[in-house]
Order: sequence, then structure tokens, then C-alpha cells
Amino acid sequence: MRFDVLTLFPEIFSGYLSQSLLKLALDRGLVEVHLWNIRDWAAGKHRSVDDRPFGGGPGMVMMPEPVFAAVEAVQQQGPEPGMLVMLTPAGERLTQKLVEELATNKRLLLLCGRYEGFDERIRLGLRPREISIGDFVCNGGEVPAMTVIDAVIRYVPGVLGDPDSLIEESHSAEGRLEYPQYTRPREFRGVSVPDILLSGDHQAIARWRQEQSRARSVRDADPDTDKTLTPKEGDDHEKPTIGSG
Repeated sequence: MRFDVLTLFPEIFSGYLSQSLLKLALDRGLVEVHLWNIRDWAAGKHRSVDDRPFGGGPGMVMMPEPVFAAVEAVQQQGPEPGMLVMLTPAGERLTQKLVEELATNKRLLLLCGRYEGFDERIRLGLRPREISIGDFVCNGGEVPAMTVIDAVIRYVPGVLGDPDSLIEESHSAEGRLEYPQYTRPREFRGVSVPDILLSGDHQAIARWRQEQSRARSVRDADPDTDKTLTPKEGDDHEKPTIGSG
């Protein structure tokens, strides 16, 4: 799968691209990430990419000319233009369902804004898929673009060591949260691993995990239900108090 990131600050991605699962995916040729500096398509001596908003107001607005030129040029750098995604707080909320949909594309172009955002004619003319990672504002679209890449590559075959990780994790079904996980040591600061996980009874463990997932999901949807849930086996550890030393 190919990602093309259009940004004013491509250097922000240098550390991100050299770490963890993404680096392995890049090294193995499962994923491509190409970085493009929008300023390279800006005209004039100073290569300006932003200007003051008509009507007044704070900040600067990204100009349409360099953005259009960058997007149209990058779309030609491949066998197909791909889906253009604009990262914007005004966009559609990124959910696991949307991540799965994005992962069906062979190529995504991620358009990162800065300053006070994009000239409206960019949205009207390029007709991107507008996506927001939440009801808050970042300094630019770069971190949201990383979020999209990080979430989407998990659906690229071969990226995850165990494809079953996608089946049981949080949000694999709408409203579902994953069950609690434990590893060594068996006891830490007075909190023990539930006995059921050490029993070797895989059917019982599966039932316990389903119950824990259900309980977590209900609590997340309505925190007030936490007081009325019937404790399940192993639930006595659910909200331990672990001191900091």
C-alpha cells in the first residue's frame, strides 16, 4: 500500500518512519510512504504558501495555487491517482470502521494543513475525503496523518505478526473494548494475575475474556453502570490500587 504525504514540514516524519512496525513494513516492501513538500510548488521568490484571510481575522490561510499544483503533480506519480484525504478538524471522525474502509485503497494521499487551515476553494475544487482524528485541534495535519498511517497499515497483509490481533482488539466491533491483558510477574505490588489465566483451561479463559470485554464496553458506554455490574470470576482485581512507591 502506498501513502503520499503532502506537507509543509516533511522532516517531522523522519523519526516516525524509522521506528517499529512501520519501519519493518517499509523494509519488507509491504508499505510505501512518500513525502512531498507543498512549498516546492509555490511560485515567487519567497515561495509563499499562505496569506491573510479576506474579511480579517487571526492567522494565515493556506493558498489554493500551491496546494492544487502539489496534489495534481503527486497524483501523477503513480499508476493511479489514489484517494485524496484532507486532515481537518471539520472532517468526518476517524473510526475503526473508517480505517478498514481506507485500507481497501491501494494508495492514499494525505493532505496536511497548517496555520488557520485551507482556503475553502481547495476543498471545493479537489473534493478530498475530509477526516478528523477527534474533537480537538492540532498544530497541523502531520500528527493526524501519522495516526491514519499507523491505523491503516495494520490491515495490510503481513504487517502484523499475528493477523488474529485484529479480531479481538478494541473497536474490532462497534462499541467493543478489548479484555484486560497480563504478563509477568504473576504478582506486582499486591495485584495478582487472575487465576483463570493460569489454569490452562482455554475455553474458560475465552469465556472470561468475553465477559471482561463486555463489562469494559458497557462501562465505557455508560460509566454509571459500573456500580451495578455483577462481578465475574477474576473481577476482584479489576480496579486495583497500585502505589507509585
